[in-house]
Amino acid sequence: MSSLAVGVRSWASMVKLSHSVFALPFAFSGAALAAAEGGMRWGQLLWIVVAMVAARNAAMGFNRLVDHGIDARNPRTRDRELPRGELSRSAVWGFTVSLSLLFVLASAMLNPLCGMLSPLALLIVFGYSFTKRFTSMSHLVLGLALAIAPVGGWVAVRGSFSTAAWLLGAAVLLWVAGFDVIYACQDVEFDRREGLRSIPARFGVGGALWIARGLHVAAVALLSGVGLAVGLHPIYWIGCTIIALLLIWEHRLVRADDLSRLDAAFFNMNGIISMIYMVSILAALLLPRLLEQGS
Repeated sequence: MSSLAVGVRSWASMVKLSHSVFALPFAFSGAALAAAEGGMRWGQLLWIVVAMVAARNAAMGFNRLVDHGIDARNPRTRDRELPRGELSRSAVWGFTVSLSLLFVLASAMLNPLCGMLSPLALLIVFGYSFTKRFTSMSHLVLGLALAIAPVGGWVAVRGSFSTAAWLLGAAVLLWVAGFDVIYACQDVEFDRREGLRSIPARFGVGGALWIARGLHVAAVALLSGVGLAVGLHPIYWIGCTIIALLLIWEHRLVRADDLSRLDAAFFNMNGIISMIYMVSILAALLLPRLLEQGS
């Protein structure tokens, strides 16, 4: 394998590029809802993609820098690119700063409100990396960081906020927090030794899994609120039902005494859920128009 290919693979692995599927579909969903009345230009869609990819990967780079020492001590993460020396801190700093500037530029290209709010968005996504040092609610801050995606998608198109955007953002916040609580169950003993805060470290794995269930029930309720606020076609409710069933399946994959299938629950199921939601939104917006044209 060429050195270029190895380098690309290392960077993609460091930022978990494949996990962009979690946030991007929700950004597109927010943008699609906003564009339902006034439409959306191709240029807006392009800058939304640039802004989302830049912010998400800048946040991942910053997180790897902040957690470098912790990752090196954690058996689960010590083989990441920074701890094993495959990438240098200076290179990751350059990567993070460059993408941060690109995010600010893309936001400004969308509209003045996006440009004005871009530093606040970076503050939130960067600030998450420090939260597990002082609060067990760090999972909610991660959820807030990803909730920027659908709200940002709406603001990028409309240049303003709305009830639907806030409901969708709140749903994403709770959905992400729920699966992050599940994911953190892997590190409960390590977190306790290191003095790091998390819901599993505070309440135990069994208690954490019940909290995650509650978060996901609330997330589905908020997704229902989006459909009611916008008056979406009934096909949207089919999508929400499928998402609810997948979340139930996700929770059946993990138990307090068996976390062996946690990777499948985290990576596969949540990526599928975000894609199903985007498809549900698009179908609910496009199907009525197609039916009108056919009548």
